[in-house]
Amino acid sequence: MYDITNGLQALVARDFQFAHPRDADGGLVAVVGIRVHRGVFDIVQLFGENDADAARVPGDEPDVLFPSKVLWRTNGSAREVINELLALGDPAPDMGSPAAGCWMSTHAGRSTWLAASA
Repeated sequence: MYDITNGLQALVARDFQFAHPRDADGGLVAVVGIRVHRGVFDIVQLFGENDADAARVPGDEPDVLFPSKVLWRTNGSAREVINELLALGDPAPDMGSPAAGCWMSTHAGRSTWLAASA
């Protein structure tokens, strides 16, 4: 079992990219990690030490933070969620459509996922 810090390092080693959304006053709202691979998005959102969730959604999902279709999901403490995500096996090579989009910085400390248009 990983602690939160080691778990985050393990996610980075698995090619997760992280954003740090902030409120209007610049306060950190969450730590959001996303990995795009094998036709799916793996997403983790850490809101606090005892409040986190993670999901795997198809690559063609237009809104990865509020998906309409979910292939896997968990929630709980940050430590539990990170460990469950790290234990999740890779999807089959052709599980979903290739993911289209990217993270874009919007301004100081903020970023957003932009889905590519067809």
